[in-house]
Amino acid sequence: MSIQNRESFLNNLAGRLHRPRRTQGVSRPDWSVYPQYDVLKGITQDELVEVLEKQCEAIHTDFIHTDRKGLPKLLEETIRNYNGKSMIVSNDSRNEEYGLSGLYKDLDRDLNVHIWDPRLGKGNQVIAEQADVGITFSDITLAESATVTLFNNKNNGRSISLLPKTYIAIIPKSTLVPRMTQAANQIHEATMKGEEVASYVSFISGPSNSADIEMNLIVGVHGPIKATYILVD
Repeated sequence: MSIQNRESFLNNLAGRLHRPRRTQGVSRPDWSVYPQYDVLKGITQDELVEVLEKQCEAIHTDFIHTDRKGLPKLLEETIRNYNGKSMIVSNDSRNEEYGLSGLYKDLDRDLNVHIWDPRLGKGNQVIAEQADVGITFSDITLAESATVTLFNNKNNGRSISLLPKTYIAIIPKSTLVPRMTQAANQIHEATMKGEEVASYVSFISGPSNSADIEMNLIVGVHGPIKATYILVD
């Protein structure tokens, strides 16, 4: 991707600010305090789990804690509790790693299970719109706000967590961080190292919630009506 009209844009901006254009000597400021790093500082992973669980209550999200062995059975129970007849799942290597590939094959006998297929293009979005359940793994999980971070790519379209009626996030415990500060740092550091980083990153905090000026809460206006987080040791 090339940048168009960069020089003329920056020159015009400097002119509107009534100052000459700076092309060098710009450095990041060193602030005297960094309060964003003090929130939940030094907290353990187990304590982060407690923070996450408590915040899930505030955002109307079901929270379940299990281990890898118990994940397939628990995930199936959650899907059936949602009365899901059709589901769409990210094409994630962790499906195999966490023992879910076999589960999805078994469920496909009586449920319509679709694994995101980049060859279908927009067809995946049509399937997601009609699905009862969307399932993805969380790549980074913010305990403070109960937010799952999704690195969307050709195998993990953002429609999975946006268009189905309900949403299930599988959260490896290792992905837990205190808050947005640490998530942004991870993404920034990966970029600086030259690692491949998703061009689209989704931050999702529970089901769709919207409130008008009178604070009347409405759920499901622009996304799933219900959400479940399954934390996996």
